[in-house]
Amino acid sequence: MAAKNKSKNKDKKRSKDRKKQRKSREAVVSVDASQPAASDRVRNEWIRRVEAEYRSAAITQHLTLWLIQMGASPDLISDGLRIVTDELTHAELSHAAYVAAGGTGAPQIDRDSLGLKRKAEQPLEFDVTRAATDVFCLGETVAVPLFKELRQECSVPEARAVLDRVLVDEVRHRDFGWTLLEWLLELPSAAQLKKLVEAELPRMFTRIRSLYSPPAAKKDVQMPTSERAWGLMPSARYGAILERCLERDYLPRFERLGIDAQAAWDRSQVAS
Repeated sequence: MAAKNKSKNKDKKRSKDRKKQRKSREAVVSVDASQPAASDRVRNEWIRRVEAEYRSAAITQHLTLWLIQMGASPDLISDGLRIVTDELTHAELSHAAYVAAGGTGAPQIDRDSLGLKRKAEQPLEFDVTRAATDVFCLGETVAVPLFKELRQECSVPEARAVLDRVLVDEVRHRDFGWTLLEWLLELPSAAQLKKLVEAELPRMFTRIRSLYSPPAAKKDVQMPTSERAWGLMPSARYGAILERCLERDYLPRFERLGIDAQAAWDRSQVAS
């Protein structure tokens, strides 16, 4: 008899939970009713951004650990830890935008992607240089104009809140990367590290071009205003912004460090 009562109580609790979930979904819909309709593409993009921001937090945390192990300056370490907090905040805000768009699923994150790979046969400075160049000097630098463009026509409050915050933070993240690389190229092993960047920069450019400018993206040039309002843009715009970033940022910044980024970019095009 007692077992039956427990079963009934569990059924009642499940029923109440289902009702609460329905009400929660209805509340989301009622909020969205006053905003442009969110498409599947909008929801897919925002959950992808949640995953990307969370992954960035983990990667930066790992890089900062390496800086501690190297005995880097306290300023660099503090800046790295601050970026971790930024990225977690970005993930949280992105999730709020996802929910506002009617999203209900959880992020799908491969745990193996939440960190950096070590090449144990090489000094730690080599791996720090790789991460600083690829993740920050390339990735965070192009992120600034990308998020500026995404924000341009974004009007949905939850999405706009994310892009407002991210755009401010990305400038600091970009600067962290270039400051870190400059510091690395002043170490006793600077000559070796510079050769490493020159050798691996074409591969890094190939990777970032595959992310932002794949061949199929050139056909995606139009997008409904409702999706722009949610902070999206046509895929073709990513490639155009990357090309502009090459001229405005990558070439002059690497040149100041004595690195020929144009040659590396040209080699990456041949490789792809």
